[in-house]
Amino acid sequence: MSDTMEKLVSLCKRKGFIFQSSEIYGGLNRCWDYGPLGVELLRNIKESWWRAMTYREDVEGIDASILMHPRTWEASGHVEGFSDPLVEDRKTNERFRLDHLLEEAGVDVTGMGFEEMSAKILELGLKSPKGNELTNPRQFNLMFKTHVGPVEDSASVVYLRPETAQGIFVNFLNVQQAMRQKLPFGIAQIGKAFRNEITTKNFLFRTREFEQMEMQYFVMPGEDEKWFDYWREQRYRWFTEALGIPASRLSWHEHVGAELAHYAKAAFDIQFEFPFGTGEVEGIHNRGQFDLGRHEEYSGKQMKFFNEQTKEKVLPSVVETSIGASRSTMMVLANAFAEEEIKEGDLRTVMRFHPRIAPLKVAILPLVKRDGMPEVARRIEADLRPHLRVFYDEGGAIGRRYRRMDEVGTPFCLTVDSETLTDDTVTIRERDSMAQERVKIADLLGVINGRMDIWKHPES
Repeated sequence: MSDTMEKLVSLCKRKGFIFQSSEIYGGLNRCWDYGPLGVELLRNIKESWWRAMTYREDVEGIDASILMHPRTWEASGHVEGFSDPLVEDRKTNERFRLDHLLEEAGVDVTGMGFEEMSAKILELGLKSPKGNELTNPRQFNLMFKTHVGPVEDSASVVYLRPETAQGIFVNFLNVQQAMRQKLPFGIAQIGKAFRNEITTKNFLFRTREFEQMEMQYFVMPGEDEKWFDYWREQRYRWFTEALGIPASRLSWHEHVGAELAHYAKAAFDIQFEFPFGTGEVEGIHNRGQFDLGRHEEYSGKQMKFFNEQTKEKVLPSVVETSIGASRSTMMVLANAFAEEEIKEGDLRTVMRFHPRIAPLKVAILPLVKRDGMPEVARRIEADLRPHLRVFYDEGGAIGRRYRRMDEVGTPFCLTVDSETLTDDTVTIRERDSMAQERVKIADLLGVINGRMDIWKHPES
């Protein structure tokens, strides 16, 4: 783990963003709990996505069940093909992904299939990271298996969903008919998914339990390329405008050859430059007619849309946008984290969140705990709290309180001082520039909202 990542993970625990799951029992590998500030950040990111995707007339929302009929996963191809190439340390029984071991040995695995990677690891004589012999490679299915009902047998097997997309596909006609939608239209969902990942590393980047934010956009066959390009542009703009991610830290990666999923006609990833390297944060896929066609085949139920104009039944093509809420939170945390020297020997840590997604929007700070200043500060707090997530702090020197707010990414601090008592103004301090200005108490809400709307990341 890089030095930056170590500092970020430490800050996240210390300040209440992310905790190790069941830490008092030694923790559960790569399962994480969101603390008071972390859950607020996560909620803000999900709310921003939901507004961007569903506050329009052509996209509807659903919340499908985590447990689904097992035939769902046969139709989707997950039972047969949702697997990673696996090897084990013969002494410790630790499991490792074959492709990751080859990459660490300097091998470019792009486009390599399972057989080719298996032959390569034997050719190189690779051992485990602990220097032990490895087992022969095999495929390992990533779905968590469980049972429904009182008897655990093959007839009661179900799976925790590894993605949220299938809940959308099986409800395509339900949503279309209930909401009287016509093509093109989309269905969006935010929900938990589970993958029994062999390699889980880099904090929130790859975990076994996570949340996905997915939208499937159903279009007339032949129009999928147009809508594929449209959604690529829309999704990229959300990163830069809604989350404040600088374009310099984003890039596109096109899937080609064996890298392209079996169901996809085309696929691009939006990538972010993490402290540990470049990683995918969202996939935009042209899935063609694969999904609805498979569910029609396996269920025996028609999944076609009746086109009133042509009086024909049509099996739509699908354009997918798929993003992880947990991984997006990881991206936002990594993008926000900064250390800077204010003056010689004076170093501050600051989290430069976009103000709209920052866990706390405003800190209210009476300069001293006397002379009526706390009472005025509490009145300001009461006025702003129905509109903004605010934090009240009267403990310690004002400079130390500013630093505490910088460290959790609070974009604005309001200081109540002796001048406040005479002219009803407060000092508003901005997190990024540390600039200060006097503002009338009556104007605070409008000023704060206005500054949040025009905010730009310092690197933009």
